[in-house]
Amino acid sequence: MVSTVNMAVNLGGIAMRNPINTASGTFGNGMQFEGFYDVGATLGAITCKGVAAEPWDGNPAPRLAELGGAAIMNSVGLQNPGVRGFVERYGTYLQGLSDRGCAVICQVAGHSLEEYEQAMDLFEELAPFAAGFEINISCPNIAAGGAAMGATPASAAEVMRAIRPRTKRPVVVKMAPHDVAEIGRALEAEGADALSLINTIPGMAIDVRTRRSRLARPTAGVSGPAIHAIAVRMVWECAQAVSIPLCGIGGVASWEDAAEMILAGATAVSVGTANLYDPTCAVRVVEGLEAWASQQGVSKIGELVGAFEA
Repeated sequence: MVSTVNMAVNLGGIAMRNPINTASGTFGNGMQFEGFYDVGATLGAITCKGVAAEPWDGNPAPRLAELGGAAIMNSVGLQNPGVRGFVERYGTYLQGLSDRGCAVICQVAGHSLEEYEQAMDLFEELAPFAAGFEINISCPNIAAGGAAMGATPASAAEVMRAIRPRTKRPVVVKMAPHDVAEIGRALEAEGADALSLINTIPGMAIDVRTRRSRLARPTAGVSGPAIHAIAVRMVWECAQAVSIPLCGIGGVASWEDAAEMILAGATAVSVGTANLYDPTCAVRVVEGLEAWASQQGVSKIGELVGAFEA
């Protein structure tokens, strides 16, 4: 039976044919997955890997460690070619992706307000294919001793104030996994169009034989199914605090996981770590969500956003 549910959603001004997005850093820039399925015809959006004004080398290897079947740790350090290099390598493909109906969200990274501003200005000039921008406020502020740029409501608001005047396109802010309600309110007050949450959760993995970290750095970001319940809770908490749309991220590996995010208050949902071990996961999530929405008896998927009954 063909579903009659309208799966289209709007993430703060970013029109998506369905709620499924991809988490930055887990999906390359889309073209890497074209051998598995037609990305442009299937997904609502993709979020590109984070890009700064100038190229970053990222962290030394090893950068990735498996934590059993439920999670991974990564310490990639946002290696990227800079905005100009990014557009030169991927711009033509991303324009085609946009033309095929898949929204392209470009992630903006920086180690200082000035770097965010420079990257945003370059994106505005060079990336007409971007439907909107995701601002990664989890980047370390080098001038402040390495604390995340958006670690507090005040610092998050400062980043948003620097970015907002530089673009008329939608701005989504990628939030760290703490104080999401308070920081979310601060970002909304400064003009954020939507929020995406959560980013990875800091953790450690020690090789007991060598007594050293399993990665090149002592701590790294934990992601995957092990953090899903935490992410759902934080999406729900943030949804109670703000009126702008949310994109739920964290351990989504099935349509049921995505449905949980939507019921908790997420308008869109990103598939992240699952892309790395199951490159067709997002396809099945899209299909399963549509079937679920039809079973729920709604005419559009948006009717289920925040429909959790406490």
